[in-house]
Amino acid sequence: MNCFRRCIHSIAHKPCIRWTCWHHWRWWLRVVLASTYFVVVLVAFPIMLWKMIEARVKAHIAAWFIAGMFVLLMLPIFMAGLVQHLINYTRPELQRHIIRILWIVPIYSLDSWLALLFAEHSIYFDTPREWYEAYVIYNFLVYLLNYLQAEHNLEEELLQLGKVKQPIPLCCIPVWPMGK
Repeated sequence: MNCFRRCIHSIAHKPCIRWTCWHHWRWWLRVVLASTYFVVVLVAFPIMLWKMIEARVKAHIAAWFIAGMFVLLMLPIFMAGLVQHLINYTRPELQRHIIRILWIVPIYSLDSWLALLFAEHSIYFDTPREWYEAYVIYNFLVYLLNYLQAEHNLEEELLQLGKVKQPIPLCCIPVWPMGK
């Protein structure tokens, strides 16, 4: 009998003594997140639709509605990636940077949606997004360096390369020593 059936059986007939149904907490977490998402969509979609009908569907409101739908579509994809990295957090020196990079998706989508809603104040939403974009670029560089250092001894491999002959427009640049 699989875990789900044992849990249903134990709930119906006797209490779950050994917590047999909770040892698959990753599966339960996915179920809770998916059902929460569908509840939010079932509440948010009618509110946004009512707002469109009330506004007589101007072009700006229609764009805001469509952007809102894409924001709602983005949430489960983002949450799935984030939760999977948090559950399987086995390489913190690499996954820390991946999680920081993943956060750019909701930041960009919410920034775009809020800029459509409050067009006159969009500079206030764009500025922190630009800061975070620079932070993501930095984290991507650190991630690449950590990955290359973890998988390969980058310093030694660069020292073994020796001098590289550059193509014609770059041949006038002096050669620099490889390594650190």
